[in-house]
Amino acid sequence: MPLGAAKAALFGAAGTSAGAAGQGYFGGGETDGGNVTTIDRFLFADDSRTTLGTGLEFAAYDQGAMASPVAGYFGGGSGGATRVERFLFSDDSRTTLGTGLSAGTTRLAGMASLVAGYFGGGTSGGGPVDTVDRFLFSNDSRTTLGTGLSTGHAISLMGFASTVAGYFAGGANSSYVMQTTVDRFLFSNDSRTTLGTGLSATTYRGGGCASPIAGYVGGGYSGGDKDFIDRFLFADDTRTTLDAGLSLARRGIAAMASTAAGYFGGGYAGSGEGIVTTVDRFLFSDDSRTTLGTGLSAGRRNLAAMANLGA
Repeated sequence: MPLGAAKAALFGAAGTSAGAAGQGYFGGGETDGGNVTTIDRFLFADDSRTTLGTGLEFAAYDQGAMASPVAGYFGGGSGGATRVERFLFSDDSRTTLGTGLSAGTTRLAGMASLVAGYFGGGTSGGGPVDTVDRFLFSNDSRTTLGTGLSTGHAISLMGFASTVAGYFAGGANSSYVMQTTVDRFLFSNDSRTTLGTGLSATTYRGGGCASPIAGYVGGGYSGGDKDFIDRFLFADDTRTTLDAGLSLARRGIAAMASTAAGYFGGGYAGSGEGIVTTVDRFLFSDDSRTTLGTGLSAGRRNLAAMANLGA
């Protein structure tokens, strides 16, 4: 399969899409009224939003999400669930995998290659875990990597991926001290390295997504809500910080992407706005930011996101 623009830059805790042909999904999370099953779908051609008739099977927050070229996956979440739900992009129908996560996990992250999806980190049984579970898309079978995350950044971390490697960034340790760590998993053999240059600021509960040439991580919380967006160039893993950050500093956000733009949605803004519907769009050609006129269907925090690569 050619790795052209339409198939490049894969699915972070979000994913990528084939430009105007694709769609992005924000699922689950918490509203002022409690946990929800809601999944909002954004058409990349015009950024219009619809809400799926079939949402998650169970209301959940703090899930991870990732996507294959044909389906999106929401895994784990509140209550420490092992459940992984799969949404077929052709009709948005939902199935629940017979094999879920290797342990009941919440506050995890997801990312994916073209052939397999990865759920990493989180908490299980009250403590952080460095586990990374790999789901082969051809049959949805699960294996657990012998090498998990590097130490101390498993809680509420962020994921994104290129065509050759996946990244788990930020997060907190067992004492809820936020980190700048970025782990890189090479898809050819699932080996892990830790980048010499991590995030520009400690954070957790942010969002991650990717363009065909760079990964983006931003927002979250560390001593206050964050509005920064860091960009990692896949060619050499160098980091820059965008001049235009989020329109509103907030935590508990999720992110996904088309091949043309990245979207950071939802979250909680401690500056008085509370739980928000805001969706910020970053155009990859110049990293400029706009805020969608139509945000989420309701304010949600601690949600998850992924996207359809399209045809």
